[in-house]
Amino acid sequence: MSITTVGLDADDTLWHNENLFRLTHERFCDLLAEVADRGELEARLAEVERRNLRLYGYGVKGFTLSMIETAMDLTGGEAPSKVVREILAVGREMLTEPVEPLPGVEDALDELSKTYRLVLITKGDLLHQEQKLAASGLGDLFAAVEIVSEKDASTYARVFERHGSGAAEAVMCGNSMRSDILPAIEAGSWGAHVPYPLTWAHEVAEAPVGHTRFVELASIRDLPGWVAGIG
Repeated sequence: MSITTVGLDADDTLWHNENLFRLTHERFCDLLAEVADRGELEARLAEVERRNLRLYGYGVKGFTLSMIETAMDLTGGEAPSKVVREILAVGREMLTEPVEPLPGVEDALDELSKTYRLVLITKGDLLHQEQKLAASGLGDLFAAVEIVSEKDASTYARVFERHGSGAAEAVMCGNSMRSDILPAIEAGSWGAHVPYPLTWAHEVAEAPVGHTRFVELASIRDLPGWVAGIG
């Protein structure tokens, strides 16, 4: 058996993302410091975000709407207009934040692309993810791009069948155990987890330690060598 296709996550695998959300969380808490303490603000925002995922999906736009909704909830529908304006402003800033590939990403993808079909598989807002990929300068290295509403086993099975020779001959690499690794392995592919220093609570899950098709890598720089050793 040989690997023909390598799927890669985008946010926090190829470029920074979660650190920007964390900074925005801080700004949100500062804006509403007189309304509630930081613990309550964080908990309420997380609750609203989870509830809204099925409506807004993943990404900055849904997050911005969730911040506004949380502010309204905590103020009894009377959030000051300056607070709403500031939330909208930080949302716009997030959408225009520069994109810079993480260390080792460009070299690893360049090496992989010489042997394997690379497929970007990411969640989030279609327009924003397309903009980030274009800004990253990595777009030409990918044979295909799939921006999906959710990552589950059926998604990976479909994507690797469409753009490769099936999940059994594919590797998925990403920073999220819940979205990038577990469902890909369930679909029959290999999973390479490259941790990022920060992880959104929604994406945390137990690693399938000991599974024959799972590996945790210290850096994406190690991915080409690991993939080459499969089979």
